[in-house]
Amino acid sequence: MVKNRRKFLKVSAFGVAAMSSFISLAADKEKKKKGKKVTKPIVISTWNHGLAANAEAWKILSKNGRAIDAVEKGVMVAEADPKVRSVGYGGYPDRDGNVTLDACIMDENSDCGSVACLQNIKHPIAVARKVMDETPHVMLVGNGAYYFAREKGFPHEDLLTAGSIRDWKNWLKEAKYKPVVNMENHDTIGMLALDAEGNMSGSCTTSGAAWKLHGRVGDSPIIGAGLFLDNEVGAVCATGLGEAVIRTAASTVAVELMRQGYSPLEACKEAIQRIISKHRNHPDRDHLQVGLLALNKLGEYGGFSIRPGFNFAVCDAIQNNRLEDASYEIK
Repeated sequence: MVKNRRKFLKVSAFGVAAMSSFISLAADKEKKKKGKKVTKPIVISTWNHGLAANAEAWKILSKNGRAIDAVEKGVMVAEADPKVRSVGYGGYPDRDGNVTLDACIMDENSDCGSVACLQNIKHPIAVARKVMDETPHVMLVGNGAYYFAREKGFPHEDLLTAGSIRDWKNWLKEAKYKPVVNMENHDTIGMLALDAEGNMSGSCTTSGAAWKLHGRVGDSPIIGAGLFLDNEVGAVCATGLGEAVIRTAASTVAVELMRQGYSPLEACKEAIQRIISKHRNHPDRDHLQVGLLALNKLGEYGGFSIRPGFNFAVCDAIQNNRLEDASYEIK
């Protein structure tokens, strides 16, 4: 009994010391954060079409507007641009010739809205905002999302362009489906913003993988996969092969790493390495490309991808709007 009691006291003492060390480490990290200057407002978004999206978002942020409004209006630019073939109007169709859209949005209160497999509505991000603001739900899909959008006044529109129809018909000649690394036929636009009040929001919108099975939904409308944020910590969005992001809850993982003290770049890198590890023996491994983009409460940001080719746009009052290349793991 005495021996067991001594063992218990020894283990307990170790536990107290470990906890004290953890608390001390957390306190040190908090002190370091408090000593740093915060860059705000700031907005970042994926790919080169993020430049035009950032410019629109900046109109709101530069006038002390809310981050949630900025990330909604910003990505709507890409949704309406037929030259952006991976988002919205003019996006590549599925193998049946239908353009189906996915989107989600999340604000500083962890309120969020999402739509998936939405057809004939040009701005799915605005519908997702309506889901967040005007329903008790988080996600609406398919016909339910479409009927909701129509009830809210969104017009029915044909999203196929002449270019999309031509490309689809060319694809039908062989009808092979295989994602191509860094081809923007399976990418999205994800946007993260920190406003002048220090609040964060994020958005994602996409037409998904070209020539996908009808009804396929990727990571972009899934809170915790394609987008996640905690207003006390930071925000992360993803782009690339959605199935890999869903399997690993990549955005959530990266946010939680930032909570532990990782920088945005470090958090993205660690989460990307985890995706690679989990897919070493997976059929997707040879064409696997995922890019993660992160922003923390200090206005620090970082991007990291599996392979080269991923870039992102950054806009703030210091250096204005510019494009940066992300670091990557596999040369």
